[in-house]
Amino acid sequence: FDCPSMHTMYIDKPMSGHNLMQAIARVNRVFRDKPGGLVVDYIGLADSLKRALAHYTASGGEGDATVDQEQAAAVLMEKYEVVRDMMHGFDYCAVIQDVSAKRIHGITQAMEFILGQDDLPDGSAGGKKRYLQAVSALTKAFALAVPHEKAIQIRDEVGFFQEVRAALVKTTGDEQGRTPDEIDSAIKQLVSRAVSGAEVVDIFEAAGMDKPDLSILSDEFLEEVNALPQKNLALELLKKLINDEIKTRSKKNVIQARSFAQMLELAVKKYQNRAIEAAEIIQELIELARELRRSEQRGDSLGLTEDEVAFYDALADNGSAREMLGDEKLRTIAQLLVERVKRSVSIDWTLRENARAQIRVMVKRILRQYGYPPDLQKAATELVIEQAEVLCKEWSVE
Repeated sequence: FDCPSMHTMYIDKPMSGHNLMQAIARVNRVFRDKPGGLVVDYIGLADSLKRALAHYTASGGEGDATVDQEQAAAVLMEKYEVVRDMMHGFDYCAVIQDVSAKRIHGITQAMEFILGQDDLPDGSAGGKKRYLQAVSALTKAFALAVPHEKAIQIRDEVGFFQEVRAALVKTTGDEQGRTPDEIDSAIKQLVSRAVSGAEVVDIFEAAGMDKPDLSILSDEFLEEVNALPQKNLALELLKKLINDEIKTRSKKNVIQARSFAQMLELAVKKYQNRAIEAAEIIQELIELARELRRSEQRGDSLGLTEDEVAFYDALADNGSAREMLGDEKLRTIAQLLVERVKRSVSIDWTLRENARAQIRVMVKRILRQYGYPPDLQKAATELVIEQAEVLCKEWSVE
């Protein structure tokens, strides 16, 4: 039985037994973020459903087969109050009805309000995590309760809470974010009337910022982020942009990405431990972003290609090796490694231990040839192999 999943079924003709069970199965099964479904019974099928459950289910008809919509509405209002309590002190009523750029500004203010909520005294999660969880629970409860009158009454508020949640996930890069299919499903449940904007809104313009070149974290963009009045939001935005840039670097230069990731983690921990204020960590992250940008030019100063810089960093990861050999010799080794390793790898070399062993022997031979410290050769070889694994897909395409 593989019919498409449904949210609501209207029954206006008699059914019983297997046919009834199969029909209801289309709406009551859990699917993506749909925890259940709604059966609108026009003719009274309660007795037929009980008999079918007794015959076709392992429970023999024990337990509740259905949930009354009043119960679903009660659960909805409970979840709704949780989210409303989190928004206490922030007036979002005017924002809900606005479709202009002011709405985006209101969502930004709501994000700042949530991000500004500290961890609870009992040590449980801070505002962002609790809000994401609460709105997720509210959405599921809403899906079961609609079209109850109470669900319709709070539809616009639920939609606003969802918008703030989506913006938080997108801005902060939280891993609990929904998949595109889940978001699409939620939108279909929430939107029961057409909504049209009065104008096309540019979100950067609405925030009073020029469109930045995010790929290089330009000074102009960093200064605008620094000037944002919403410091918690600025902090989360910088963290996400830097983390995304580090992830991109990790596909090219393992050592460099690891170093920047440690610097980011250290700065964030200092802030979480209240060793520094929000304004101070923003300055640290801005400087880290600038350092990330400057690191792109290292190849020019070293006279190396991007791949050669990655191997150079693997060789120079141990400071004592760099002091003993010097930059010139390390550059020579890096260039030779790129040439030899690139020539030796195949598409599946990472899966064949004999191929990995051959490359490992070749790397050790080169290190010995150029006088790399014997006690550091094993660690350097493993870093070179790790770096080669990252780059091998690109090399195999070439």
